[in-house]
Amino acid sequence: MNYDTWGKVRQELKRSVGHNNYVTWIEPLRFEELSDGVLTFAVQSNFMGNWVDRYFGDAILSGVSAQGEPVRRLAFVVRQPPAQGAAPATPGPASGNGPIPDHGPAPAAAAPQPAPRSASAAFADGLPLDPNNTFDTFVVGKPNELAHAAARRVGEGGQVTFNPLFLYGGVGLGKTHLMHAIAWELQSRDPGARVLYLSAERFMYRFVQALREKDMLGFKSMFRSVDVLMIDDVKFIAGKDSTQEEFFHTFNALIEQKKQIVLSADTAPGDIDGLERRIVSRLNSGLVVDIHPTSYELRLGILQRKMDLFAQQFPGAEIGEGVVEFLAHRITSNVRELEGALTRLYAHSSFLGREVDLDMAQEYLRDMLKSADRKASIDDIQRKVADHYHIRLSDLVGPRRNRVFARPRQVAMYLAKELTERSLPEIARKFGGRDHTTIMHGIRKIEELSGSDNSIAEDLQLLRKLLTAQ
Repeated sequence: MNYDTWGKVRQELKRSVGHNNYVTWIEPLRFEELSDGVLTFAVQSNFMGNWVDRYFGDAILSGVSAQGEPVRRLAFVVRQPPAQGAAPATPGPASGNGPIPDHGPAPAAAAPQPAPRSASAAFADGLPLDPNNTFDTFVVGKPNELAHAAARRVGEGGQVTFNPLFLYGGVGLGKTHLMHAIAWELQSRDPGARVLYLSAERFMYRFVQALREKDMLGFKSMFRSVDVLMIDDVKFIAGKDSTQEEFFHTFNALIEQKKQIVLSADTAPGDIDGLERRIVSRLNSGLVVDIHPTSYELRLGILQRKMDLFAQQFPGAEIGEGVVEFLAHRITSNVRELEGALTRLYAHSSFLGREVDLDMAQEYLRDMLKSADRKASIDDIQRKVADHYHIRLSDLVGPRRNRVFARPRQVAMYLAKELTERSLPEIARKFGGRDHTTIMHGIRKIEELSGSDNSIAEDLQLLRKLLTAQ
């Protein structure tokens, strides 16, 4: 295989993986050789090679095979990019110097190539963005309109009046969609913008890796040279002292440089157990937005938007009258399950060649509807109970035993057993890792009080309505 062949493969990958993924992962690859079925590339780090192999390896192998080249697997060697101002070596099978052109090898007399931008290392650690998660595909309703508006403002680029933007809410309510949409919007408006999106787990992994390899200078340079830093599921770093320390300093450095930060979690900053108070204070200094559970109207709008997409993916499939409204009414837990139900119905209709009516929908989705009948998750219950009793979520699940916290905690335990299918040990883990016998005691206590204490009985009735509202 020669550089001309690799150039053709890269052009096809550019179309198939999307602009952002191509620039982040494919463009930095430097073709070295194809020998005995092993295709070797030079990369800037082991992490980058592992990531490309995991997420884009099959696409690369398929593209090379389509060019008639006998290839079995990929291999990666770590080489540093050429120094700034240095002329690249003439391309050859063993040379990893210089960027690879899209169409054939560079001429021997090519002008010196500039070094990659300092953000290239940061991009190499980012997570791939879903091309379907854009602002155009995000359905806006009352529960998420503030989060959408704030995300839109950040996506426009430039200075905003709030920094950081902190999005929180339950699973499947659109936090990740909005973060991806921000990144796509920023890249479309300014392709040169250095936007880094990753999970808090990946941030910790890179920090630990830098400590192990004694490369803290490289770590600091990578994370503090971006224009926009986006970290998903911040609660992952809670309780991890060293990681929180570095996160705190990275946060401050970016704020001082007036760089935008966008973060997300399942709960508000102050309710993340184990998160340092100084970090909570910094997070609360920006805009904290709660993405509320979806309403019937919003769920219906999401389904109608998905129907337009599925009509192309499942040609000939037909969904009968009233089915979509039925789904929006019955499946209220989160958007992912809602979309999964619709996907299943379109697949049944397409594969079986007949319209899915309401009776068939109920039959095909029997398992999902049974689960949806127990609508609330333990997280939902904990949030509702904490709000009802005007206490912090961290106190509800924490160790404090005075009655102002203990009674609401027992109410939440009781509702978790009644409204979910979770086992006692699973419930215990959600309540700060308590023993399941503690959960049993709390449940029995509320059972007793509900028959003798009108206040507890009324609280349970109200909370059930809130948690099972359609």
